[in-house]
Amino acid sequence: MSVEHPHHYTKQLPTALYTADKTRELDRIAINEEGIPGFELMSRAGKIAFLAMQETWPQAENIVIYCGAGNNAGDGYVIAALAKHAHLSVEVVQVGDPNKLKGDALTAYEEAKAADVTMGPFTGYQLKQADVIVDALLGTGLTGEVRGDYPLAITQINQHAAPVLAIDIPSGLCSDTGQVLGSAVDAQATVTFIGVKQGLLTGRGPQLCGELIFGSLAVPDAVYGKVPRASELVDSNWVASLLPPRPRDAHKGQNGHVLVVGGDLGMGGAVAMAAEAAGRCGAGLVSVITRPEHVAGIIARRPECMVLGVDEGSSIEFAIEKASVIVAGPGIGRGRWGAFLLEQVLASDLPVVLDADGLNYLSILAEQSPQACQRGNWVLTPHPGEAARLLGCETADIQTNRFASLDQLMRVFAGTVLLKGAGTLIQEHGKLAQLVTTGNPGMATGGMGDVLSGVIGALVAQGLSLFEATCAGAWLHGAAADIAAQSSGERGLLATDLMSPLHQLVNQ
Repeated sequence: MSVEHPHHYTKQLPTALYTADKTRELDRIAINEEGIPGFELMSRAGKIAFLAMQETWPQAENIVIYCGAGNNAGDGYVIAALAKHAHLSVEVVQVGDPNKLKGDALTAYEEAKAADVTMGPFTGYQLKQADVIVDALLGTGLTGEVRGDYPLAITQINQHAAPVLAIDIPSGLCSDTGQVLGSAVDAQATVTFIGVKQGLLTGRGPQLCGELIFGSLAVPDAVYGKVPRASELVDSNWVASLLPPRPRDAHKGQNGHVLVVGGDLGMGGAVAMAAEAAGRCGAGLVSVITRPEHVAGIIARRPECMVLGVDEGSSIEFAIEKASVIVAGPGIGRGRWGAFLLEQVLASDLPVVLDADGLNYLSILAEQSPQACQRGNWVLTPHPGEAARLLGCETADIQTNRFASLDQLMRVFAGTVLLKGAGTLIQEHGKLAQLVTTGNPGMATGGMGDVLSGVIGALVAQGLSLFEATCAGAWLHGAAADIAAQSSGERGLLATDLMSPLHQLVNQ
């Protein structure tokens, strides 16, 4: 039995992530099998949300709560009664007809009414003074696009200057996919309950949720053992467990040899960054195969790398034979020079991290020979645009349901797949999808993917499985960017700014 206080909440999220259906099952078990009354859970949720609001905006005196007609509204009515008892100015805007309330939500409404909370219909309502707006319109039960008066209410909330606290989920956001269902509330903070919904952390979720706060509502641990999680969060403790201190008698041969292949004319920086990232993350040896024109520049920047320049049509079999893992694609271009190198890379038995134009080459190969794409022993790291080319669809189709897109990529191409974006996703056959929340908008700049490829390659070289290396690499990459942004800001963040933080992180 959990000993957590019913009103405890945390900003440190659990690793288990759920869909709406699985969260409702957790709720059902807590009520029916553990004997916790539904209204008790609702009261705990309202109390946690109220406490989080007071902590986040301690000066707020005027609270406006938008309520729908379901259990999400019930949480809102609980908050309204608590605010009234705390002598705050509070009013409820009833977008949902209170006559449609039932069960626990109806009880919460009656308690707010008994507390003499000011309430009124949304029709004709003009939002004026508010220090905090509470979104208790629509919960996880939303199916299809937002309709009726709800889009108008959402627009009204979003156009006001006051910060927004969303209850359980920003109204209009799909809890399973992170997709906006027509229109959605843009909150500064979201308090979510019992189970963290995976859509809060990927797609549009991170922007619309703001700061994410979790309250388990003191649901017993036994409940969580009865419902399988939908996906998992990669956390720092797990990453650290994969990178133990090295033996005192270690030598470079034990830490693998990363071969980076790419850098067509004018793009030598891409392989230089991938190679440096591989070195900084612990690879014993790093070699680069690139255009002859780039050799001197890469050696000048990073003399620890072994760099070989090759012309079009050259064999690189001798270099492949010495490597532990190949990182292919950074700056490799779409011409014959790169295509010939990629043919040789993919003909080898070595694990391959494929990125950038290596993925564009793969999309062409998929049309010509689908069977050749079931190689398996590789990591594919597409951003949504590259994923769309690989699957022959539009980028918007990828973003509509990133989990489904990830699953399709994995089935079509086998191996380990990393889908970049806010809330990076990783999956391999037989494994639960993993979600990475480190990183920030400053990473939307050239070269970041090259660094990520180098990080993953280094971890594979040091003995991690492709899945472990990809999950840990994505976490480290984002965490390094967060450290860099904390010191100098997100705007103007460069891929090479990650090298020093990466070096620190793999040693912590």
